[in-house]
Amino acid sequence: MTMLDQRLKPGMGADAMRAAMVSSQLRTTGVDDVRVVGAMATVAREDFVPPASRGVAYRDTAVPLGRGRYLNPPLATGRLVTEAQVLQRDRVLLIGAATGYTAAVLAMLGASVVAVEEDAGLLAIAREALDGVEGIELVEAPLTAGHPDGAPYDVLLVDGAVEALPDALLAQLRPGGRVATGLADRGVTRLASGRRTEGGSGLFAFADAECVVLPGFARPTGFRFG
Repeated sequence: MTMLDQRLKPGMGADAMRAAMVSSQLRTTGVDDVRVVGAMATVAREDFVPPASRGVAYRDTAVPLGRGRYLNPPLATGRLVTEAQVLQRDRVLLIGAATGYTAAVLAMLGASVVAVEEDAGLLAIAREALDGVEGIELVEAPLTAGHPDGAPYDVLLVDGAVEALPDALLAQLRPGGRVATGLADRGVTRLASGRRTEGGSGLFAFADAECVVLPGFARPTGFRFG
């Protein structure tokens, strides 16, 4: 049982569970941008999960969404958004929109969000949960393709872990654009960030953390880390 599980008591309301998530997961683990903390303290995470999972929406673990997909743990999403240093009016390409939770958090930061999801069922949930929220464009497309028609973007945020980040996604960033993503390597997931430069891009892991693995990002055969 985790510290947060101990604080989530039967009958506790969603507002209280959200406050417990903020104090037990975010503030103690490097989510130190007050804007990110404020956004995650406001967005009703329980609205972005199936009814059967609402009781565990605020636990510090991945939340099952069905169809083999999961909502990233709050800590992973909070750290990735913090490392991305999202500014007001930034154009953000979000990969792995799932049911729209992270898109809602980014929109609260004042960003213009293009949220890409390939699962039509999850996208339908996102459309309903985000109804009336401004600044978000939901796009149904392969996660590995992104949305080049909207490029260039200031930020590429992958809300999950990938074995390899395709050049096709990095190419949609403007030079100097920021990247935050999870990385999956032999069963271990890490959080990483970096920037795109004229000569390429580089990612640097900054934390080992549980992070949901997104489909379709298998490392090419013969690939080796440099």
